[in-house]
Amino acid sequence: MKNIVVIFLAFLFTNIGFAQSGEFARETSDPAAKAILEKLRTKYEAYKTVEADFKLTIEIPEEDKEVQTGNLAQKGDQYRLKLDNQAIYSDGKTLWLYLKSNNEVQINNVDDFEEEDEDFLSPKDLLRIYEKEDFIYALTNEGNEKGVAIQQIEFKPIDKDSEYAKMRLTIDKRKNQIMRIKAFAVDGARYTMDVTKFKPNLAYKTTDFTFNPKNFPGIHVEDLRID
Repeated sequence: MKNIVVIFLAFLFTNIGFAQSGEFARETSDPAAKAILEKLRTKYEAYKTVEADFKLTIEIPEEDKEVQTGNLAQKGDQYRLKLDNQAIYSDGKTLWLYLKSNNEVQINNVDDFEEEDEDFLSPKDLLRIYEKEDFIYALTNEGNEKGVAIQQIEFKPIDKDSEYAKMRLTIDKRKNQIMRIKAFAVDGARYTMDVTKFKPNLAYKTTDFTFNPKNFPGIHVEDLRID
């Protein structure tokens, strides 16, 4: 199973390939779905900063359901992702991956880290992922969920060897805001990220997106940067 941080970022607006299958009866992406995604991206990119609290639910066959809470903050190329057992900090040049249970931090150059892990997407790239040509998507549902008008867009893999069957994005239609992302793995696993609170245009300091090992007594530092 992939690193849970990579799973989260890949699932938020995943870069695994998506394509036509099942209920999709068209060779190209749904123009209505594309219009919704472009409207969503335009809104998010207009914010100076964004922060979101979320709940990540992991359901794997024959295993107990796992629920984690987390927080994602972003300012331009800088971001901070916190989960119950891991965290990522990036100031746009350096990336720190903190493994809480091991009291270990791995330090990478951002470019090297993203090149090495093809599934990794930084938050600045997430809302443009639908522009890739290696998947298609369609608006599959417009309805009501607990009094909230919703729109759902589904994506399917082109790659027959993909470990994921599909991903479903749920949007609050009135607020034009992400509510939920659910990914369905071929092996029956399900990964659901529910956005519980969204906070745009907050103020941050540069140090909010850096990790200082001196604040963690006894921490093991693994510097993987290539000079």
